[in-house]
Amino acid sequence: MIVSADVRQDLARGGVLRASINLGNPVLAQGTPDAPSGVTVDIAREIGARLGVPVEIVCFDAARKSFEALTSGRADICFLAVEPAREAEVAFTAPYAVIEAVYAVPVDSPIASPHDVDRPGVRVGVKQGSAYDLFLSRTLRHAEIVRGEEGVEAFRVHGLEVAAGIRQPMRDYAAAAAGIRVIDEAFMQIRQAVGTTRDRLPQTVRFLHDLVEELKGSGFVAQALRRSGRLDAAVAPAA
Repeated sequence: MIVSADVRQDLARGGVLRASINLGNPVLAQGTPDAPSGVTVDIAREIGARLGVPVEIVCFDAARKSFEALTSGRADICFLAVEPAREAEVAFTAPYAVIEAVYAVPVDSPIASPHDVDRPGVRVGVKQGSAYDLFLSRTLRHAEIVRGEEGVEAFRVHGLEVAAGIRQPMRDYAAAAAGIRVIDEAFMQIRQAVGTTRDRLPQTVRFLHDLVEELKGSGFVAQALRRSGRLDAAVAPAA
């Protein structure tokens, strides 16, 4: 893939590609801010290699902070779930990976499926600004959303009826906490994509889109997920 000077200058405007990484999603990013790893870090570094510029990894502990870094000009690219609330400010590629969000409830809860959740009197703990917070905020009509730094923390502290989160961390939480079970059926598919600001050139957005498709088709994304031990994410189908 030949990258034009216009695209290089447009995407890495300071001569360095600044990539916003959400360490709060352990499926896609692991490690520490000083030594991050995972599929998002691998893709960021590959984008930098294709551009021929160094990459600066800027890490955050929540999707909303990663989003704010991009939209405030502190990052050039981000790795977030595609959601309507974000698309007004972010130009997304097609997804590179798909992960699932599920509910956890007390073992004696009458809630047996995602369809049982949207009822009066049901309170759902979510991580503020997460993809599932945005999704549930626009889809739930009767249940109440309770936001916190972590959905399971809000669930525990406030004695809520339901917690929402990414499948594998929710399974880990249920395994460690007595009296909690995970509802196996996912309530949403989280489509993870690369994003940049909407003031970028059309050819810059096309470069990101085409590169993501190449990395999916070549096995790069699958290999990165295997290296990080995160087989709970699936490579997204070709766009």
